[in-house]
Amino acid sequence: MQRVVQASSLGTKVNSLGAFDKNSFLKAYTQMVLIRRFEERAAQLYGMGLIGGFCHLYIGQEAVVVGIQSAMQSQDTVITSYRDHGHMLACDMDPRGVMAELTGRSGGYSKGKGGSMHMFSREKGFYGGHGIVGAQVPIGAGLAFAHKYKGDNGVCVAYLGDGAANQGQVYEAFNMAALWKLPVVFVIENNEYAMGTSTARGTSNPNFENRGEPWGIPGKLVDGMDLIKVREAADWALDNARSGKGPALLHFKTYRYRGHSMSDPAKYRTKEEVEEVKTQRDAIDFVRNLGISDAKITEVEFEAIEKQIRDTMKEVMDFAKSSPEPDLSELYTDVLVEA
Repeated sequence: MQRVVQASSLGTKVNSLGAFDKNSFLKAYTQMVLIRRFEERAAQLYGMGLIGGFCHLYIGQEAVVVGIQSAMQSQDTVITSYRDHGHMLACDMDPRGVMAELTGRSGGYSKGKGGSMHMFSREKGFYGGHGIVGAQVPIGAGLAFAHKYKGDNGVCVAYLGDGAANQGQVYEAFNMAALWKLPVVFVIENNEYAMGTSTARGTSNPNFENRGEPWGIPGKLVDGMDLIKVREAADWALDNARSGKGPALLHFKTYRYRGHSMSDPAKYRTKEEVEEVKTQRDAIDFVRNLGISDAKITEVEFEAIEKQIRDTMKEVMDFAKSSPEPDLSELYTDVLVEA
């Protein structure tokens, strides 16, 4: 199977830090490692039977959400699909509350009633993971309409996958967003497989960056394993939307290391394919190598971050296991809002 490998891949000449200084670069690295370690622990809890229902892991794709979030402003909003844990953590949601939600505990962001695919934080501008493929995209256009209506200079970033990019409601949202020049950035995270179907088998035009052309939406193809290129693209797209020009579209070529969900053995691809990405294009390795070569960050500093995250994950696991389950009375709450 052929794969586009950008010039920024490991083993080539590294980039400068771009918009990052040393402190923001270290923060981005910390977030990426936190997301990966969080997802690894989520997989463990799922295997122990402590997480029920569906669970979709973000391992491998960390540079996309961290790079975009680093360019966003406090009034901006985020909405995504069911592969959402990484997006929550990048929005600075408390990892204890996220993990507690996965384990169905009352200390979770949705009081233990939403699980992996459905949790929210208005405080952090995160308007949910959504279980229906592509359903979050028109809601994202609605969030962008709210930004424009309120005049708060905010932008909504609406994430979707390569599979969702073939859904009809996505293009209805593109049309309305372009017609009303809504401040929204549509982010297609192309991890090369829509469930178990490769993009080569499931779409006649894999150039997703061009999908907005009929409505005049500009788009860019970006190496989603390169944090610096992600940030550069995010700056462009957010500036485009914030300046009143309307929506922009970003197509990130990325890769997920695990199956579509925890129940997916991923037999539709070879172990060699996955190992090639892990060893040649891993997003966290790229950042670490770049930090050592260009930012003069030492191994000691990186090891301190790793230790900090190990300590954090111990707290997260303890909280997720010890937080009580929801009371039965919670079956009748959060069902209806009277406006």
